[in-house]
This record gives sequence, C-alpha cells and structure tokens, in this order.
Amino acid sequence: MSDVARFLPLSHRSPDDVTTPDRRAQIAALLALAAPVFDAASSDRRRAFLDEAGLSRDIGGGAALGEVADEIAQGRRRSIRELTAVTRAYLGLPGDRPPLPFDIAGAVALAAGAKAPFARRAAIAGHTVRATDAGWTFGRGPEISASADDIVAFLTGVSDTPPRRTRIS
Repeated sequence: MSDVARFLPLSHRSPDDVTTPDRRAQIAALLALAAPVFDAASSDRRRAFLDEAGLSRDIGGGAALGEVADEIAQGRRRSIRELTAVTRAYLGLPGDRPPLPFDIAGAVALAAGAKAPFARRAAIAGHTVRATDAGWTFGRGPEISASADDIVAFLTGVSDTPPRRTRIS
C-alpha cells in the first residue's frame, strides 16, 4: 500500500511544481509595456500606478518599471488575481498605450468573467464572448463581441461599455 500512496494526487507536490499557474512572466510583460508611459513621468505617478496594480509592497523606493518587471520575473509565483490587478491598472493608463497581449487579455477576461460583480456577469451570461482582434472566445450562446481590451476593461470595471451582439448585414 505504501507504494500506491506516492501516486495519489494528494498534497505531495514539490514546491516547484509546474502544474501550479504562475503569472510572473505576464505581469513582467505588462510592466514592460507600461514603462514607456512613465519614462518622463514623476516618481509619484509611477508610485500611484504600482499602488493601483498592488505591487507597491513588493518593490523598493523609486524603482523604474523595468527594474520592477525584472524583480517580479525572478520573484515569487503570482496568481491570476495579481495579473488582473496589474491589467486593470494598465487599462487605466492615460494616453496612447499598446493593446494588451492576447494571451493576457484572454486569461484576465476568463477569470474576471467568473469573479466580476453580478451586473457585469449578468451582461455576459448566456452568451459566447468573442474578442474581435484576438483568437479567443468563451461562454455558450448567442455571440457578443468587442476588442479584447474592451472586454477586459468591462469585466474588470475600468469601462461600463459591455460587449455587444454583432449586427447582421
């Protein structure tokens, strides 16, 4: 019986188990995308962004976003909740910013679709949500669509514009 026990999926995982989701690389990528916005900005704006992203406790004084991205990439594992917070802060950046990478947008949309406030979940319930500029969909039912950034912005509360049904021409 002792030989069989080692094959059971109980809590005998190693600390570096690859089946545990880790979002370090995605968070670091978002910080690298946000870095040019803060090149000429004051350290107060950078600090406010890191506070909103939930990363201020993890970094030292006035570190540049590139340094913070490197620290996160080498640091502890990060969850989808932390990626969602960073994505929310990124979508709130003023001015012209690059769109979210499609894998990040899809992961955050799927997680936020399950944990969003009731009114936002109700807006997408019973529909297939499709990103028009990315290769992902989720849900079941009549299709509603928007850009990946718009879907994520709605589900995370950055925007109040839900995805819409596409018009038949």
